[in-house]
Amino acid sequence: MPTRLSQFVNVTPTRENYLRGVVLFGLNSASYKFALAKSLLELGDGRREAISLVDLAEPFSRHVCEHLRRAPRQATSVGSRFLDACRSFNDGSLDHDRLIAVTVKLGFNNVIDAFHALRQADLPVRFFVDERRSASPGIRLTGDLFALAARGSAQALAEVEARWRLVETAWSLEISRSLVAYDSATEQLVPASHRAPLVSARDALNGYQKGACFYCYGPVSTVAKGLGLAEVDHLFPHHLQRLGLAADLDQVWNLVLACQGCNRGPGGKSDKTPHLDYVARLEQRNEYLIESHHPLRETLMAQTGLTAPERHRFLQDKYYMSRTNQIAVWRTAAVGDPAL
Repeated sequence: MPTRLSQFVNVTPTRENYLRGVVLFGLNSASYKFALAKSLLELGDGRREAISLVDLAEPFSRHVCEHLRRAPRQATSVGSRFLDACRSFNDGSLDHDRLIAVTVKLGFNNVIDAFHALRQADLPVRFFVDERRSASPGIRLTGDLFALAARGSAQALAEVEARWRLVETAWSLEISRSLVAYDSATEQLVPASHRAPLVSARDALNGYQKGACFYCYGPVSTVAKGLGLAEVDHLFPHHLQRLGLAADLDQVWNLVLACQGCNRGPGGKSDKTPHLDYVARLEQRNEYLIESHHPLRETLMAQTGLTAPERHRFLQDKYYMSRTNQIAVWRTAAVGDPAL
């Protein structure tokens, strides 16, 4: 293999990117985090630290009601007493004071607890402190939120609004925003435009990995059924594509073979950002396939770039996208010899 072009550049998330991580990867199944994020940005301009639940309920319920007028579905669950109250306010059968009271009682049950929780890690910064059990129930805004607001919240508000609309559209239409290039049902690589099988993904990828997990180098099989069967993993998490941040993560350049433990075990990668070592390893794997005139040569070049510098920049951009939108970074220990 030729010497790599340069070191990949690590990415330190900014406050803006931490907020993006919350909005995009928070543990929520409803649109409440979007409403809370917009409310925080709105309240952060006022420089007032202590925010009562009543004060928070006004912008929170307002944002939810506005979106319900455009998109009736705002959650994956069938019913919600809070959303029903917002609908009643929109049709005139519930007055504003009652809406605020219902919001205080029902609107924040889960979203305040879960706001700073990502899928596999807690956010290292806090935009507010939960003070609902204090003598004056509410939240206390932090310096990180004020610093974020001081830099200008217009872009952050626009991004939250855009993400909210994408998600509610997907819910209302019951569609996925992903493009399919790997058919998990048949375990075949397929064209994005149709589902006719081309070749086994395991067979196509295993020539480079030589029967070893991409991450830990433990033994995997492409034939045997059971715990040792290699699983096809998206090195840059497929969750980014489902959120509409990328449209090409189902492509061959991003697929690797992993053992079950590394792919989805208790300490596995799941939706975390891969460590830079794995990004460099992926680059080596793709270059290997291109330089050895593997049948995937033209596909990989079309997907990632015609030259080595272009392909390097392509992967750096994907790492930047993943790292700035998904805070948790994953790495595991090797249990076997490198399969390179």
